[in-house]
Amino acid sequence: MTALTLSTATAPGVRADAIVVGVAKGSASGSGDLVVAPGAEAVDKAYDGKLAGVLQTLGASGTEGEVTKLPAPSGFKAPLVVAVGLGAEPKKDASFEAEALRRAAGAAARALAGSKKAAFALPITDAGDVAAVGEGALLGAYSFDTYKGNSGNGGSAKGSSTKGNSAKAKNGKAPLAEVTLLGAKSRDRAHKAAAERATAVTEELNRARDLINTPPNDLNPEAFAAVAQAAAKEHGIKVQVLDEKALEKGGYGGILGVGAGSASAPRLVKLSYTSAKAKKHLAFIGKGITYDSGGISLKPAGHNETMKCDMSGAAAVFAAVVAAARLGLEVNVTGWLALAENMPSGSATRPGDVLRMYSGKTVEVLNTDAEGRLVLADAIAKASEDKPDAIIDVATLTGAMMLALGNRTFGIMANDDAFRSAVYEAAVEVGEGAWPMPLPDHLRKGMDSPTADIANMGERYGGGLVAGLFLKEFVGEGITWAHLDIAGPAFNESAPFGYTPKGGTGSAVRTLVRVAELAASGDLG
Repeated sequence: MTALTLSTATAPGVRADAIVVGVAKGSASGSGDLVVAPGAEAVDKAYDGKLAGVLQTLGASGTEGEVTKLPAPSGFKAPLVVAVGLGAEPKKDASFEAEALRRAAGAAARALAGSKKAAFALPITDAGDVAAVGEGALLGAYSFDTYKGNSGNGGSAKGSSTKGNSAKAKNGKAPLAEVTLLGAKSRDRAHKAAAERATAVTEELNRARDLINTPPNDLNPEAFAAVAQAAAKEHGIKVQVLDEKALEKGGYGGILGVGAGSASAPRLVKLSYTSAKAKKHLAFIGKGITYDSGGISLKPAGHNETMKCDMSGAAAVFAAVVAAARLGLEVNVTGWLALAENMPSGSATRPGDVLRMYSGKTVEVLNTDAEGRLVLADAIAKASEDKPDAIIDVATLTGAMMLALGNRTFGIMANDDAFRSAVYEAAVEVGEGAWPMPLPDHLRKGMDSPTADIANMGERYGGGLVAGLFLKEFVGEGITWAHLDIAGPAFNESAPFGYTPKGGTGSAVRTLVRVAELAASGDLG
């Protein structure tokens, strides 16, 4: 895992493989000329105040995420200077936004793969900047290399690591090993706390990325449950795993129905983090379809290849609960991982079947590829029995949400407008793309069934909202609830950008952690 350290040393005297500085598009004069960002004064001075001009000669523009490398000046102990674009220069007396710092640090860390140490001389004025640069660098340094190269074992790689960055790439460059933040004070309590928080949250988020990237032949429901059990033991979290026999005895028709076609039996995992000082209790519920073929309603060619990521919601919940424990938050957080594999076989649930859910409601299954809402419904109903102050479920639930919001934004639905706003504001604060979505009552009628209490499909248009309305049916009376549909940003199929890698992203982890922090401080609304 990439290490994070703080230092008040100046850039010329730091022993490192590279010094990272920020540059931006100038706005003060309106000329748009390149400007060197605060934090890089010593580096600029070593270039006789001409660093911006040298970079412009090399083609640098300050565009967000742009990386330009050049030899370090004479007298520097580091051989390389890496300039990363921050975008537009902030207005007078303003600071760079936290997300701009995160993305810049992430882009620089990715560009320095293979290096042992890099010193980041980006703008740091307070603990918030320490957190942003630290998070960006640690997330940008992520690499998943477990399956690359010739390990000599052959076949499946059972037992592959799910503990964050691979220590050494087997094919290609290893991740940046150490990040030092210049201008951050190791003896400053706020700076130190920000760095410790950044480390805990990013390590768990990167563990979620590892789980998402692990192929489904190595990560079935039982294997995922085993990972959760190991982490719970390590961090003092109480864990309960319901296997297929317990699920059948408990009447979890949704989870069992989805997993019926697979040779890998489903699981429901309960992770309970408790604090003696807690005044609030949150329940996080994650969709954990370790592979989604669509079942009998088989997905068409071209839509199956990335379906290992359909457990991203469960990975996010798992990571958030462990992060809450590591941070010692004064709030009780219960995580529910609804794990199943959706496969077609002679024993699979068929379109037209009726499932009796844990809540007692019956559901007519019109499409077996609308399976996530079935496992979530059982978990929501079960979680409601604990009477938490709020429930948040997270799921790669609908393609409709991707059509509505694209690949970088998740939708937020809720049965309480104020709570929906609070979750949205938390997402914005931590830099995750999100957008509040409605739950129109008129769409509920489309799920009326002549056979059962409700069908798992409704109107074609507004499908993401229909799925939210379905889940709402299973929330306990009087319980505040929100639904995060992360289908778009959970898995990045395009090129890496900022601190976001190709593959699993860990979407929603930071939002959930922030919500837990707000609940702990009494500021959740």
